[in-house]
Amino acid sequence: MSGMMTREAGDFHQVPAPAALDEAALIVAAQRGALAAFNQLVLKYQGLAYNVAYRLLGDPDAAADATQDSFLKAYRAIGQFRGDSLKGWVIRIVTNTCYDELRRWQRRPADSLDDLPADSDRASSLIDGHDGPEALALREELRGLIHTCIGRLPADQRIALVLVDIQGFNYQQVADLTGATLGTVKSRLSRGRARLRDVLLRHGDLFSKN
Repeated sequence: MSGMMTREAGDFHQVPAPAALDEAALIVAAQRGALAAFNQLVLKYQGLAYNVAYRLLGDPDAAADATQDSFLKAYRAIGQFRGDSLKGWVIRIVTNTCYDELRRWQRRPADSLDDLPADSDRASSLIDGHDGPEALALREELRGLIHTCIGRLPADQRIALVLVDIQGFNYQQVADLTGATLGTVKSRLSRGRARLRDVLLRHGDLFSKN
């Protein structure tokens, strides 16, 4: 995904951005038309953006597309950015992009959220290489189960759970990112956690074997 913004470079002046610039300076440079500065911001946040998109959508290709779309939106809107946190601004764009995609999926009966694929290759890449074959298999099964459970949550609950429990945002930050009230965020998170807990409890044998 690096260098993804160069395809529309004609909208920016080709002004180089020194690598030593801090984020605030990069933002100012990007707002003044420095494509290199914007691309440095992309490089800084594309990993986080993809991770959020992947957790929300549950599919690597869809996550990559959402990340690309999100940075294109950010590219077009960087001139209007006036916030204190570019990270929060980027994640808000990613979250909204994924939410739109989830709602589109929910309108298509053939693509139920229950049928979202679990990315076994990605799950395997997260497994501790020091575990034995049996432990590896159990860990992969558990990760796949968690991934599938998250994929079956309603979009609003999934977003709250991913942003708080996986990405580490606090309740107020998630409220700001999603435009929901603090009470709504807490309620969505509570319901999402309860659903996830219920499913995992029905598969308690995976925990007893670890």
